[in-house]
Amino acid sequence: MSESEMYDLIIVGGGPGGLSAGIYAMRAALKTILIEMGAPGGQVNNSDSVENWPGDEHIGGAELAMKFSLHAQSYGLEIRSDEVVELEPGLDFHTVKFHDGSVLRSHAIILATGGNPRKIGIPGEEDLYGKGVSYCAVCDGFFFRDKTVAVIGGGDTAAEESLYLAKLAKQVYIVHRRDALRAGALLQQRVKAECNIEVLWNTVPTAIKADDSGVRAVDLKDTQTGAQRELATDGVFIFIGFDPNNKLVPAGTNMNADGYVVTDGKCETNFPGIYVIGDLREKYARQIVLSAADGCTAALAAAHYVETRKASETCELPSELEDVAS
Repeated sequence: MSESEMYDLIIVGGGPGGLSAGIYAMRAALKTILIEMGAPGGQVNNSDSVENWPGDEHIGGAELAMKFSLHAQSYGLEIRSDEVVELEPGLDFHTVKFHDGSVLRSHAIILATGGNPRKIGIPGEEDLYGKGVSYCAVCDGFFFRDKTVAVIGGGDTAAEESLYLAKLAKQVYIVHRRDALRAGALLQQRVKAECNIEVLWNTVPTAIKADDSGVRAVDLKDTQTGAQRELATDGVFIFIGFDPNNKLVPAGTNMNADGYVVTDGKCETNFPGIYVIGDLREKYARQIVLSAADGCTAALAAAHYVETRKASETCELPSELEDVAS
């Protein structure tokens, strides 16, 4: 592969959105390359089990990620394992730069770098991810039906996810470091109305403990008295924020106050030919199926964009003929 080679489409990020975009791009006969610095499939690889992907009642996250990757590669999608350090928009083409100084150019770019749930950074959090520690109630709440769970956080997301979990779990504890929730008034009223939700005020988690079957307890500390205790729980859901991976988003791109990219219905940014999909895009919910849908939308839009550009280039007269025509 020549580093100066021109592509129709470059996809940066190989999660469900990026791989879905790759499938649709290849089906549209676009000369496409996908860049992923980690394992194809992205964060799906870290999910112990996925039960909300249509067509699979139960599938391991790594297995689903592999199916995405193999499906995309079955169409001949070129996948490059590398780190992109800069995305530079242009009038004639867009440029992707790598850490070693090499570059690739394309008519269109789909940015699918996603984001990451904000971590607390306490012992047990990372080791027990997917084994009782979760950052998504809709994804994993089903596994805790009639069990006890602890929710860490006090904002809108923590309240919403606690209300969702309350429909499934026997008991939900909201662990909040302050003496009042930051969630909106209506959400607070709904939380207080749920008989199986209890808020533990002025409390922070200090460690998550497990046995052979998974999470069994979380250590808590009172922020006012310093007293510590252990809370028995089957699962810990953490909702203290989400950080979009927006470092590659070009300067001047429309973003909201939280750092998510604002796009139109085609997932296109205010830079023509640059699309943003998945968890990096401003949207109502963040689910695997929605990321895949974004990938489809952006790839179809990119195909139309590339075809239009190529058609306009073909119709342009050479400079010496323009003088004669005038």
